[in-house]
Amino acid sequence: MVCVALLSNPKSTGNRQSLPRVRTFCANNPDIFHYEVEHVDQIGRALQTIARVEPSVIVINGGDGTVQAALTELYQGEHFTDKVPPIAVLPNGKTNLIALDLGIHGDPIKALERIVDIAKTGLDKHVVARELIALTDGQAGSRPVLGMFLGGAGLADYILYCRNKIYPLGLSNTVSHVLTAIAVVLSLLFGIRGKYMPPATRPVSISLIREGQLAGRFTVLIVTTLERLLLGARTTEEARGSMKLMAVDQNGPALFRAVVAILSGRFGTRRMQGIHLEQGDTIRIEGDRSSVILDGELFEANEGHPIVLRSTTPVPFLRLAA
Repeated sequence: MVCVALLSNPKSTGNRQSLPRVRTFCANNPDIFHYEVEHVDQIGRALQTIARVEPSVIVINGGDGTVQAALTELYQGEHFTDKVPPIAVLPNGKTNLIALDLGIHGDPIKALERIVDIAKTGLDKHVVARELIALTDGQAGSRPVLGMFLGGAGLADYILYCRNKIYPLGLSNTVSHVLTAIAVVLSLLFGIRGKYMPPATRPVSISLIREGQLAGRFTVLIVTTLERLLLGARTTEEARGSMKLMAVDQNGPALFRAVVAILSGRFGTRRMQGIHLEQGDTIRIEGDRSSVILDGELFEANEGHPIVLRSTTPVPFLRLAA
């Protein structure tokens, strides 16, 4: 039995620089079992091997796609006969939302050192429960894809715009995100369109079973089981325990109110016009070629083929701050 099993994807963007240091650290630390995969299709086999060494903690070191595939396999693969050990995610990829929610940020080696120390000295006060989002096409027998953060409507379009138009410029993540934000604001407030600007959003219908329906064009659509949403905003205490949904109408005043509330720390404390905060265990997203992105992976809702989201039973995660 080892303290920590580390699953790494060398092809993820963040690992191109950090992985040599991670390999050296693991080679000098007998408490870590390090397994590398080069494609998400290998993750199932990797977890079968990891289950045999009976780790106290599983650490995922890869981009958004790696994290999503690992969560799906851990939840559905039945590789662990008793129960799945707590999961930690090293800061990697473009967004790191799961890592940030768990208090894991900064240098991945320092984070790994801290995780090993916690695994050796006591896990109990660091283990937190998080539900996952199970995404399917609503058909019986379809295998769900699991994640923790979904962006849709305008937000998905802006993420794809950043990925396809801005990231290829070779700029840092921070600069790329700032340029994307500026382009989004210009398109929303001044109606500027063009080949190098974000596209217009498509209408989308969102149904929360037993809670009603939203329909229209939204600048932001988020469904998450994380405590954090955007720009450091947290969901209210009452909203924990199931999927949280936030939608912001596609107009300048609604977006302005949302940003001001988030930056002032008052987001979610009261109702605001054009901002919708809901929660539910089943959510349907319908539209004509309406894109959603679950932990970095793209899916599309079409007419007659909705995207259905359901919350799972809680899964243990490791949070660095007790």
